[in-house]
Amino acid sequence: MERESQFVGESGAFLDAVEMASRAAELDRPVLVIGERGTGKELIAERLHRLSRRWEGPLITLNCAALPETLIEAELFGHEAGAFTGATRARAGAFEEADGGTLFLDELATMSAAAQERLLRAVEYGEVTRIGSNKPLQVDARIVAATNENLPNLVEQNRFRADLLDRLSFEVVTLPPLRVRESDILILADYFGRRMGVELDWPAWPGFGDDAVAALMAHDWPGNVRELRNVVERAVYRWDRHEEPVNSIQLDPFDSPWQIPAAPESEAPTPSAAPALQSEAEKPIVSDFKGAVESYEKEILEGALERSRYNQRQTAKALGLSYDQLRHALKRHDMIG
Repeated sequence: MERESQFVGESGAFLDAVEMASRAAELDRPVLVIGERGTGKELIAERLHRLSRRWEGPLITLNCAALPETLIEAELFGHEAGAFTGATRARAGAFEEADGGTLFLDELATMSAAAQERLLRAVEYGEVTRIGSNKPLQVDARIVAATNENLPNLVEQNRFRADLLDRLSFEVVTLPPLRVRESDILILADYFGRRMGVELDWPAWPGFGDDAVAALMAHDWPGNVRELRNVVERAVYRWDRHEEPVNSIQLDPFDSPWQIPAAPESEAPTPSAAPALQSEAEKPIVSDFKGAVESYEKEILEGALERSRYNQRQTAKALGLSYDQLRHALKRHDMIG
């Protein structure tokens, strides 16, 4: 199946982000696209290009995180023959390839300090210099950059150049995560399900059953739209009763009774190294039993939430509680509103 390139959804937060991108597309200025993994940053970059005056030019994509630090500058700016070991011939970089079009820099925050400095000059003066050359080349490429990091925070930590951020942030399009797009979950699920049914030559699309709908709506979707698509397509291809609504959803493909257990964080002490039992005199005196129990319970809840990345349903599962029991415990300790 071809890469998904269509926007699907009707929630206000989603439509606002798409509208902002559409308006920014008309201007020949840099745009930053911010969003969690799987929210569709690549689709926004493509929209910015297709709706711009550069739509007939090339759209060049460079994933900064996929390249080692030693190669990122060569990929961006090109190199001359003999510039470094293995450079047997001259090669144009992404900036030259994007001349007259758009250069999409994905995972921008992973770029090295040296590459950031060279990128700043390219954005500011419209010229690049290949590695191994001292002759600058004029290029006309619009920059669209994406990241799932908080770039202002990285500037404060001296991990990203403030002047580069200023140059790139003419407009910032922030994509909402799927968990705040509740009205879009079933719309997207139906869209991906229908497409998968067509790919599998199903005679008709039966939709989803009540159990599947409940599972889809209850999940927090940390992987956003990309995760939803995987879950739906997996459910459809596993479903053999094509005339009945798809009613079985496996959110975690690694969930199995034969799953390999995670390695322990640290080895348990051997019996010989185990601490001796405390004597009665060494045991702490508890003057407030109820307070001590509540404090210990809160500590357990905080640790479980952190290990589950604050996904309350996963936390409840890890603690052997129902979702309602966990919510009640969190409210009792004023850990949620």
